[in-house]
Amino acid sequence: MSTHLASDVDVPPALLDAVAALPLAREVSHCGKAFAVSPFDLYVTCPVCKARFKVRSFGAVSEIEDVFDAVFAWMNQPGAAELVQKRRLEIAQDPD
Repeated sequence: MSTHLASDVDVPPALLDAVAALPLAREVSHCGKAFAVSPFDLYVTCPVCKARFKVRSFGAVSEIEDVFDAVFAWMNQPGAAELVQKRRLEIAQDPD
């Protein structure tokens, strides 16, 4: 039985730590008002002036959120949702 997966990519421990530590919200300030947005939002709308502005990808440098975007894109494949749900349940039952 073959269990070979693409293992030619080095995944640094710091990346895994950053993924695990990503907060569920990002604080943004505009018009003197701070408000929370999803860490995955590219653009948000100010609740005060209704201006839409960019909160991600200001440069050509990859961000931790880009790793999530790649995973989310992978999850769009047919059948991926079931695999993800199965693994989420396994992790919830045995967090080690």
